[in-house]
Amino acid sequence: MLKKNANFFFVGDWPGGGSFALALHFIYLTQSIMDPNAVKSLHIVFVVTWFAGLFYIFRLYVYHAEAAAKEEPARSVLLQQFSIMERKLWYIITWPSAVLATFFGLWLIVVNTQFLLHPWMHIKLFFVALLWVYMAYGERVYRRIQAEPTAFSSVRLRLLNEVPTLILIAVVFLVVMKSSFHWIYGALGILGLAGIVTAAVYYFKKKREMK
Repeated sequence: MLKKNANFFFVGDWPGGGSFALALHFIYLTQSIMDPNAVKSLHIVFVVTWFAGLFYIFRLYVYHAEAAAKEEPARSVLLQQFSIMERKLWYIITWPSAVLATFFGLWLIVVNTQFLLHPWMHIKLFFVALLWVYMAYGERVYRRIQAEPTAFSSVRLRLLNEVPTLILIAVVFLVVMKSSFHWIYGALGILGLAGIVTAAVYYFKKKREMK
């Protein structure tokens, strides 16, 4: 259980620590009335919706980029439709899910700091950080593609679309297998899968160009 102590509020002095401290205050005040299993369930739910949004948003970017090559009036109609779909998916589903999944994950760690003693948790948090970097890049792509639909090639976007899949596979194996998971072999497996995905993307690209 989280204990209130002299250091508990010190995070407010960190850069950006005010919001973090506020979140910790909320967790401290509600942990006694919130079932940990309910928190875990909410964490899982929002992780699922977070990844659902990530899986689909870059696919929409691919269609958006390809629609820019079409002739009018189809081009304008498709670009407008994809812009609407992307905005709703990104800001109504993906971003809120990312924030809530991270918040409830933080909650689970704060009320049970023993998680931080396990090496697999450190690696998992590293992947979560990578996922947030991917989110930031996705925001950049979103803004660029709204202003300039041809800013990114469809092949590049297809490759970026596979990043969450690789992270999800890594995190699931880490969480399920924990200390029994040999990270070196796991890393090699993920790199191998990434190579297969890359080769498949280029293969289907060439196949489409030949038609």
